[in-house]
Amino acid sequence: MKNLIIASTSTIHNSDYLEYLLPTLKEHFKAIKTLLFIPYARPSGITHDEYTAKVANAFQKIDIEVKGIHEFEYPIEAVLSAEGIFTGGGNTFLLVKQLYSNNIITAIQQAANNGIPYLGCSAGSNICGLTMETTNDMPIIYPPSFKTLALVPFNINPHYLDPTEGSTHMGETRETRINEFHTLNSQPVVGLREGSWLEVKNNTIILKGNLTARIFEQGKAAIEVDPDKDLSYLK
Repeated sequence: MKNLIIASTSTIHNSDYLEYLLPTLKEHFKAIKTLLFIPYARPSGITHDEYTAKVANAFQKIDIEVKGIHEFEYPIEAVLSAEGIFTGGGNTFLLVKQLYSNNIITAIQQAANNGIPYLGCSAGSNICGLTMETTNDMPIIYPPSFKTLALVPFNINPHYLDPTEGSTHMGETRETRINEFHTLNSQPVVGLREGSWLEVKNNTIILKGNLTARIFEQGKAAIEVDPDKDLSYLK
């Protein structure tokens, strides 16, 4: 039975790292003492140790110890024996490259599908979809595949942004880019705004947070869905 939190972001405005999610995470990870953290996305190029220390500081507030996967000699075994898993945000291309380089894509899928509680934020959420092709990140490195964890039957666009009213910016909007994706790809895309997350219990997928999400399906007009909406119909 899958037990996932797929969050648009780790940090919202005027809030500390993971602060807005801690009440949810306390319940989500209530049965564990130690969390395996995957720091491969390295936001702003920080080291794995620096990133893990930042995460450990947040989870200390709910009495959970954090160990970085880079601290283990055998990453596959670390994943398969984990009590809980958190994949942090940063650059999705770098994250996916490292997941493949360390041969842990299948291990994470197996652990998550067997009910190990999983948390993803930003890049760590993008990889829960069928592919990473709806990331917002620059391709700073080349992963061997765009296929990701497929823990939900659609793609995810974290940090979804609406056009700014009155802006003179003439570049592409996030919606334009997703529509471009749909000229070549058929899977739905869920645009998750900052402070929103998906709660996945087995095959039930519920939108959480205080904001709507924007749903894109190939050949259809985009729609808004309200919090607590069941998105399990998307395939």
